[in-house]
Amino acid sequence: QVQLVESGGGLVQAGDSLRLSCAASGRTISSYRMGWFRQAPGKEREFVAAISWGGGSTYYADSVKGRFTISRDNAKNMEYLQMNSLKPEDTAVYYCAARSRSSSSYRPVDYDYWGQGTQVTVSS
Repeated sequence: QVQLVESGGGLVQAGDSLRLSCAASGRTISSYRMGWFRQAPGKEREFVAAISWGGGSTYYADSVKGRFTISRDNAKNMEYLQMNSLKPEDTAVYYCAARSRSSSSYRPVDYDYWGQGTQVTVSS
């Protein structure tokens, strides 16, 4: 079992930056592919970014490519999402997730463990 806890969300203005963190416990995340998802009110949970075991491969949704950066520190059992040039449409609850299979995925159903989420609100 892996427990995930997100932090770093908040209320910011358009153009600002935020860094989300995901702290893992229970097991080392080095054997998990990690991802970030988000869910806005009235919308389905959507893929934001994913990262391979060692961090050598990263994947992004087109809507965040060039603005967001996913990273991980396996020694600290941490995952991060650096969000720059934030837009009002980035407003959502952001979730970190862990996947035990040997390939990355864009689908929420393919992830085995989830955090409780952290709210990000971007005002215009």
